[in-house]
Amino acid sequence: MEEIHRDVDTAGTETGGEDALVGNVSKLAVSPPGYTGAPRKGHLTFDACFESGNLGRVDYISEFEFDLFIRPDTCNPRFRVWFNFTVENVRETQRVIFNIVNFSKTKSLYRDGMSPVVKSTSRPKWQRLPAKNVYYYRCPDHRRNYVMSFAFCFDREDDVYQFSYCYPYTYSRLQHYLASLERRNLHYLLREQLGLSVQQRRLDLLTITNPIHLSPEREKKVVFLTARVHPGESPASFICQGFIDFLVSEHPVAQILRDHVVFKVVPMLNPDGVYLGNYRCSLMGFDLNRHWQEPSPWAHPTLHAVKQLIVQMNQDPKVSLEFYIDVHAHSTMMNGFMYGNVFEEEERVQRQAVFPRLLCHNAPDFSFSSTSFNKDVVKAGTGRRFLGGLLDDTSYCYTLEVSFYSYMMAASSSPVPYTEDTYMKLGRNVARTFLDYYRLNNLLDDNKPGSHINSLNVLPSGRHGNNNSNGKNQDDERKLHEVRGDC
Repeated sequence: MEEIHRDVDTAGTETGGEDALVGNVSKLAVSPPGYTGAPRKGHLTFDACFESGNLGRVDYISEFEFDLFIRPDTCNPRFRVWFNFTVENVRETQRVIFNIVNFSKTKSLYRDGMSPVVKSTSRPKWQRLPAKNVYYYRCPDHRRNYVMSFAFCFDREDDVYQFSYCYPYTYSRLQHYLASLERRNLHYLLREQLGLSVQQRRLDLLTITNPIHLSPEREKKVVFLTARVHPGESPASFICQGFIDFLVSEHPVAQILRDHVVFKVVPMLNPDGVYLGNYRCSLMGFDLNRHWQEPSPWAHPTLHAVKQLIVQMNQDPKVSLEFYIDVHAHSTMMNGFMYGNVFEEEERVQRQAVFPRLLCHNAPDFSFSSTSFNKDVVKAGTGRRFLGGLLDDTSYCYTLEVSFYSYMMAASSSPVPYTEDTYMKLGRNVARTFLDYYRLNNLLDDNKPGSHINSLNVLPSGRHGNNNSNGKNQDDERKLHEVRGDC
């Protein structure tokens, strides 16, 4: 998420201080003060020692109330947002209030109806808690820092319950997904190991295209998409999977796109941070999305490998790297939207607006009015800003943001909470928008089942010039006139 973090300093305000929160609780049985002996039923047992888990401490307030402390990102105490933990040894009909007391950010979608997600062993599908059970407020007991409290009633004694900030998408889940894709032996999908993280986890690169484009002599248009540079922004992985699922499908639009474009996808830029349950940083405490200018091969190896690949492609006269899209999640805004760059040339500014305008027409949850273009100094090390300065003026670099919480439908005043499926649907809509962008609608067979696509009635045009910036600019000008206006 590209936003400035204003930290609330809660370190040292409780016994032991938050500097002591260097690990996750492990099967921690919380009994009343003074109680001795084996825990009874209803003495809750907390655990976060699992992949993408995060819970650093639990304080017993009463049998009905517990204060929970987020473990800060590894090697960086500034960031405390993501949580993911289990509770067991519950008593049937036991009602509790959990207070998460040490968020590092004050602004939050919890003010607007967002709620944590929960599942249990007998109900493995994640669900959002009812918004009426969630409270977000300044708490006098915690130096007026912001606290998120939620009430919950356990209903099955033998269940293990899991609570999380948002739907988790782990490194292992990605590896299982990519392995299943490989087993399909799709001739238009190539999976490569681009590098390794500090803890030796895979940095995967997918190439999705008609194999004829892989010839070194052939000119090619490339769309490059990355996700999960900020590990706690799990919605980015669902968008990325939706994007991939569509492009490897037999949908007529996907087939046309593979015949005309080379898609490169790095689905998890920060695998260590994801595995460890960090919110924003890598294993070593770096916000990788501030190190694109000079990534270190030893401290930021995944970023270094991706930057090397992009620079190499940019230097290849046969490659036109036309899009770079980095996928994030946003903790204070609704809908999907984009950040773009600021240029002095008005014509380039207008051309940059074409893709988000087209996406706005294809995706009901995408907001062009929330899309903005900036050149804040604090964003200079982001992928969007750095690559926007590195690549030529026929390339477009965006950050695609999606709300951790919800989107607003047209003519509706009620937010619609995102689900795993609707996040993936946004990814599919991003992919199919390239059909409109590259003016390939005329290649669809209207009589072929499944060929319909909800998009603008774009007039067919001639060949899109690969490295001919004048031809590309003229195409963009035509597209701009076709989609001008508010979405």
